[in-house]
Amino acid sequence: MNDAPEAASGLWQDGWLRSANRLPSPNFGPRPPGAHIDLIVLHSISLPPGRYGGDEVQRLFTNQLDWDAHPYFQQIRGAQVSSHFYVRRDGALWQFVSCDARAWHAGASAWRGRGNCNDDSVGIELEGLEGDTFKAAQYATLATLCPAIAQHYPIGFVAGHEHIAPGRKHDPGAGFRWARLQADTGWPSAMFPPQCQPQTASR
Repeated sequence: MNDAPEAASGLWQDGWLRSANRLPSPNFGPRPPGAHIDLIVLHSISLPPGRYGGDEVQRLFTNQLDWDAHPYFQQIRGAQVSSHFYVRRDGALWQFVSCDARAWHAGASAWRGRGNCNDDSVGIELEGLEGDTFKAAQYATLATLCPAIAQHYPIGFVAGHEHIAPGRKHDPGAGFRWARLQADTGWPSAMFPPQCQPQTASR
């Protein structure tokens, strides 16, 4: 599916990043033939919304969430979703689906003239709340994770869930510092959503 550069071969095994905490999710499928994995999609998630530090997200992605544990969970009861990666507030990195496979993170979506972004994207969930800010440790993890993905797959674009599903989704939201991600990766602004205009980064 991809030609992994020699330098990246030690970082990966069958689409799994060796440095991530591995927790396989059953919620995935094969990518379509000829899929060109050139998009990273950033999300934010917390369960229940605004509560951090628990294992509810891991339980959601592995179909082990107790739907009766909190009233909010009734809104997502029965959901079968996943993401390739999850970055905790302290920067800890988890992986649920091989990047060679299709995780269920984007839903109805379109970007760079293509629909069904699950087919050819890598999904990264950030522990957080849409519109709220994110931690320095999370940006530090993204600063190594995104280039590692790009070493192994032909990444040409980065977007938020809000950009690939406008009106339906709003994460990661206004609190995410796109300029910092651009500065940390050194990637050109053309790789990012035009409306983000990540030209400078303040720390």
